Amino acid sequence: MAMEIHDVAIITKHNSTEADKVARMIAEMLSKKGATVYTIAPLSADKATMLKSLKDLKAVHIDLAISAGGDGTTLRAVRSLADGVPVLSVKVGGSRGILSEITVDTLNEGIEGVFSNSFYLDKRMRIFASIDGEEFPPALNDVLIHRMNFTRTPFYTIRFKGDELRKKMDGVIISTPTGSTGHSYSAGGPILHESMNSLLISPLNPIDRMPPLVVPLDSMEVTSTLDASIIIDGQAGFEVKPEQNIRIKRYEHDAVFLRFKSKGLRQLAKLGF
Repeated sequence: MAMEIHDVAIITKHNSTEADKVARMIAEMLSKKGATVYTIAPLSADKATMLKSLKDLKAVHIDLAISAGGDGTTLRAVRSLADGVPVLSVKVGGSRGILSEITVDTLNEGIEGVFSNSFYLDKRMRIFASIDGEEFPPALNDVLIHRMNFTRTPFYTIRFKGDELRKKMDGVIISTPTGSTGHSYSAGGPILHESMNSLLISPLNPIDRMPPLVVPLDSMEVTSTLDASIIIDGQAGFEVKPEQNIRIKRYEHDAVFLRFKSKGLRQLAKLGF
């Protein structure tokens, strides 16, 4: 794909000396290619401009972001960037690196691939939750709605395509196909191919053992009879009052990943199957 790369941001894993070291290597490679490089404080690198925080990323023009860390770093990067900016994920530490495309060992080949246009763009659906028109940040993986009171179990009502489910449980996870390998998978949910236009509803500890549900891509509404938390991609949390109507729907802009090789069963392979 023909795409010019001039301005690149590097986002690293929190408090990781290994990720910082790799980021400086990446910055040096990018500078040699003539790119303008941005890092996020406190990380500094030769010939790179240091931004004060991730929030500043949306104030500068970025052609590409490179995340150095695990999946958590990549999720944070995607959420911090302006819509449409592609991400190249480099696995540095971490356990699975399901979202990553290259490792430290293939860093040279990866950077060369970026500047020789030997890549394609992999678009991934995102979703977002809203309450009374107030929108929460988009989620690449999942939106978790979980009880806050651990001495009482609430009823959750899920409304979808005119139907309604009311179940007593700890919470519910609404996952994208990309997020089916995350929290939902740990809770016993299935793995969906990342190209599917569908959502996964995974109940958490339901009293009557409600199974996970794969449903067509459409908006849905969730309410809880008790105070709850909304957790976006396992990272950003917000409080919800009892009976507040939480609407979940597809986000207008997909996340974009820079890939070098097409893989039909990428998620399964990343999980070690």
